Amino acid sequence: MLTPTGCGSGSVGSRLQLKAQKRKFRWSEEGMPPEQKAHLSSPPTKKWATDPPGGIKGLGSSTSPPKSSLMGGKVSGAGSTRPLVKTSSLFRNNPEIPDLQRTSVEQVQERVFTSDSFDQIGLHPHLASTITSVLGMSSMTSVQRQTIPILMQGKDALVRSQTGSGKTLAYGIPLIQSLQGVQPKIKRSDGPYAVILVPTRELALQSFQTIQKLLKPFTWIVPGVLMGGEKKKSEKARLRRGINILIATPGRLVDHINSTKCIHFHQARWLVLDEADRILDQGFEKAVAAILNAVNADSEKRQNVLLSATLTDGVARLADISLQDPVHVTVVEEVGDSCAREAKGSPTGAVGTLPASMQCDSFAVPEKLQQYVAVVPSKLRLVTLAAFILGKYKFEKCNKTIVFFSSCEQVEFHHALFQKALAEGPETRVLEPSLFPPSPLTFQRLHGDMKQEERTVTFQDFLQSKAGVLLCTDVAARGLDLPQVTWIVQYNPPASLAEYIHRIGRTARIGSGGSSLLILAPSEAEYVNVLASHKINVSEMKMEAILSYLMKDNRFAGNRGGSKTFRGADPEEVRRRATVLQTEFEDFVHSNVGTVQHAKKALQSFIRSYATYPASLKHIFHPKSLHLGHVAKSFGLREAPRNLRPSAVPKKGKNQKQKRPHLLGMRRGDLHLAEMLRSEYSSGLDSGMSQARREKGPRKRGKPKPQA
Repeated sequence: MLTPTGCGSGSVGSRLQLKAQKRKFRWSEEGMPPEQKAHLSSPPTKKWATDPPGGIKGLGSSTSPPKSSLMGGKVSGAGSTRPLVKTSSLFRNNPEIPDLQRTSVEQVQERVFTSDSFDQIGLHPHLASTITSVLGMSSMTSVQRQTIPILMQGKDALVRSQTGSGKTLAYGIPLIQSLQGVQPKIKRSDGPYAVILVPTRELALQSFQTIQKLLKPFTWIVPGVLMGGEKKKSEKARLRRGINILIATPGRLVDHINSTKCIHFHQARWLVLDEADRILDQGFEKAVAAILNAVNADSEKRQNVLLSATLTDGVARLADISLQDPVHVTVVEEVGDSCAREAKGSPTGAVGTLPASMQCDSFAVPEKLQQYVAVVPSKLRLVTLAAFILGKYKFEKCNKTIVFFSSCEQVEFHHALFQKALAEGPETRVLEPSLFPPSPLTFQRLHGDMKQEERTVTFQDFLQSKAGVLLCTDVAARGLDLPQVTWIVQYNPPASLAEYIHRIGRTARIGSGGSSLLILAPSEAEYVNVLASHKINVSEMKMEAILSYLMKDNRFAGNRGGSKTFRGADPEEVRRRATVLQTEFEDFVHSNVGTVQHAKKALQSFIRSYATYPASLKHIFHPKSLHLGHVAKSFGLREAPRNLRPSAVPKKGKNQKQKRPHLLGMRRGDLHLAEMLRSEYSSGLDSGMSQARREKGPRKRGKPKPQA
C-alpha cells in the first residue's frame, strides 16, 4: 500500500503510481490532511494555460489521499473529520478569455411594417377579409408592399428580404388572388396550377397551413403537400384525386415525377422557389433542374418567383435559368449602403430590374433583435448552457428557447442529459422567488434523423406551447415561423454567415422582439470580427453573469445549502455551484455503459462537424485548436476517449500505410488527432514513464536510410 512516507523514500515506481492516482482522481483540498497536502505539493506538470485571475484555489486543486481513503473512507484532519467529495476541476488550466475587440458598424435593417393596408391593393374582398380576420394582419410588411403589386402584374420576381419578414404571404396572396379569378372555375381534377418548392418538411407543413387559411373563402381550390417521410401510396392517391396548389420538397417531387404516372403540369401557371439558398445548400440543385425540365415540358408560359434571405452565387445561377426578365426586390435600410438603392417614394426599400448576380456583403437583421456573444472555455460550455436555460426558464415569463447544434448526435445526447438532469431532477428550492411561477421545464428535439411522425408532433407541440426548450439542428433554421420564441442560442457556431442569419431569424419575427446568444470558445473569438465585417453587431455577455443564475437556486448549493445564504454573486460560490452541476452531469453520463457510449458518439460527431468548416474560416475553427480533454468535459466525460474509432475523423484518403491495426487508413494528421483524443489531456499531462521514454528516445534505432 502506498503511503506518504513511501512516496518520500525515493522509490521511482511509487512516485509514478502516485502521479497516476493524482490524474485519475480529483479531490477537494478541504479534506486533505495538512501533512499529506504539504508532502504532495510538488510543482505541477505542464499547463495548457495559466489559471484565470482571481481563481479559486480550492475548487480546481488535485491532490491524492492515502489509498485507504480512496475506497470511501474518511480522512482525519486537524481536529475534524469530514467525508471526501469527488469534484470536477472546471476552473483550472483554462485558456484566458480574450477581450473582444469589436468594431462598431452600422447594421443593415429593414423596417418591417408599413402604414399600407391590404384593402389598398385591389384584392378580392373575401381574401382581404380573411387576411384580417383569420391571419390577424391589418397592415403590410415592407417586402409585401413591394412584392405583391409586382406579382399581381404577372411579372417574375427575385425577392431578397430578411427572414421573418412575411415572404410567404408576399407570394401567397397574389397567387390566391390570381387563381380565384380563373374562368371557368378551377376543378380539382385539373391538377396543379401552382408548384411551391421548399427545402424542409417542417416548412412544407407550415406553408401548407398558411395557404390553407388563405383559401378559406375559395373552397374549390385544393392545396396539397408532398414531402419525404410520408407514405407514397397515400400521396399518389391524393395526386389522382387532384391537387391545385402543390407544396413539396424537391426530392419527393422528383420521386413522384419519375414513378407516378398521374402527375402532370399541363395547367401550371406559377412556380415558386421559397428559401432558394437553403434548397441549394441541401444539394437539391439537380432535383430542381429535373423539376424545371418537367414543368417546362408541360407548361412553357408561367410566372416564376424566387425568394431568399441571402443572395449567393448559386441563387443567382438558379435565377438565371428559372426566371424570365425578373424584377429584383430588395428591402434594406441603411445609410450609405450602395446595395440599398432607394426607389422614388420608397424610403424603406428598393425595387428595380437589377441583375440577378447583384449581391451585397451584408445581411439584413430584424430591427428589434438583440444579439449577444459569450466566450466560454470548452470545459465550461455544458454548465454555462444549462445555467442559461435554467435562468431564463425560471425568471422570464413564457420563455421559449431554441438551441442549435451542429449534429443530430449532439441533439440526442443533450436532450437525454437535460431531460434527466434538469427537467426530471430533484425538486428545486428557489432561493429568490420567481416573478412568474414556472411551468414544468420541457425539452424537445428536432433533427433530420427522426422519423417524420416524430418531427411533425415535435413541430406542432413547440408551435402551440407557451414555454419550453427546443434542441435542434439547422433543419429548423429556415423559414419556420415559431411564434413567441424569445431566445436563440447557437451552441455550435454556424459554418456560414447566411446560416447565422437564418438561425437568429427564428426570433424577433414580424416586428416582435427577441434575443440571440452565440457561444464561442476563446480560440474562436475572431469570429466576432467576421460578423462585424458583414455589418452584424453583437454585444458581449459575460460567462460569469450566466453562471450567476445558479445562485438563485439552492439545488446547486451542495452540502452548504442549509448553512449559509448567498444573496450576491459571490465568485467563489458561483464556481462551486457550477462544479456541483457539472458533477451531476458527469454522474449521469457515467451511470452506465450506454450513456458513456452516447456521450462518446456525440463527441465524435462534434469533431467531425468541426472539421467541415469552410477554408475561409479554418483559421478560426480548426480541429488542432481544440483542447480535446476539455471538450470531452463538455460532454460529461471525465476523460477523453482512449479508443477513438477512425470514423471520428474525416477520411482524407485510402490505401494508407498500416501504422497500427485500429488506425488503418488514417493519414499522419489524422493519427495525431486520434492520439490527442485517446489521451486524457492534450496539453502535456502524460504519464511519467512515457515522458521518460521520450527523453531517452526509441529503444532501437535502425540504420539511416540512404538519401535518394
